[in-house]
Amino acid sequence: MSKKLTILLMLAPALIVICVVFAGGLALGLSQSLGYMPIIGKCTFSIEAYIQMIMSKGFIRSLLLTLFVSIMTTVLSVVIAIVTALALRQRFRGKKTLTFVYQFPVTIPDLVTAVCILMLVSQSGLFSRVLFNLGFISDQSQFPALTSDDFGVGIILVYVWKQAPFIGLIALAVLQSVGNDFEALGKTLGANSRQVFRHILLPLIIPGILPASIICFAYTFGSFEVPYLLGKTFPAMLSVLSYRWYIDVDLNARPQAMAMSIFIAVFVMILVIFYRKLARKLVRS
Repeated sequence: MSKKLTILLMLAPALIVICVVFAGGLALGLSQSLGYMPIIGKCTFSIEAYIQMIMSKGFIRSLLLTLFVSIMTTVLSVVIAIVTALALRQRFRGKKTLTFVYQFPVTIPDLVTAVCILMLVSQSGLFSRVLFNLGFISDQSQFPALTSDDFGVGIILVYVWKQAPFIGLIALAVLQSVGNDFEALGKTLGANSRQVFRHILLPLIIPGILPASIICFAYTFGSFEVPYLLGKTFPAMLSVLSYRWYIDVDLNARPQAMAMSIFIAVFVMILVIFYRKLARKLVRS
């Protein structure tokens, strides 16, 4: 028996469960998005739900908001991850403790982080009350709206706080694995710090952080609990909009909710493919 076949047989039980659950859910969602719901007397397939979804009030604004939050979260997370990874690779006192603290946000559930952000930076949160009591603001409503705002600032804060360490740990592992030889060689040849970073360090860590950044983008784009807690009622992110349609008492809205879910999955897949190709071109250049 070949090694590949042995590995495949060992993974088969888990793969079967995953494929059945994923494929079954996807097939059910797709059939309902196409209007096939015998429970309410709809036994024909059509794309009416997709048309209604696109024409619905706020769909474009929700899509733009979701894209903005996902892109900003990914960009900020990558930048912060690279900066912190470069800092943590240096030798200094208390490095182990600081590295441990740096990893801590990865272990915290998104829901817990969202509640903490809500309690800290909302207009009725801890920071606004402290500033009010210190006399910096005359009313708590003068505190910047960082939750339930038009730009999803609170949502971005949660995911950057969670995802920057995740990407940073990968970048740090890559930097530690290659050591300082390439950097020292570049400086020996006359490269300054900016040139060393641009032409040596960045090409080394990009292959490692690229998959992580893709995962972070896709996760943020399809996330639900954090946008539901910290997002604005209108426009809401696509996942929240889909959920509202799904729990509608009128089952005729169910196909529209499923159409939104399928749209999110397909849209993320297309963007991830495009993002990977674009990132590879940037690395090669």
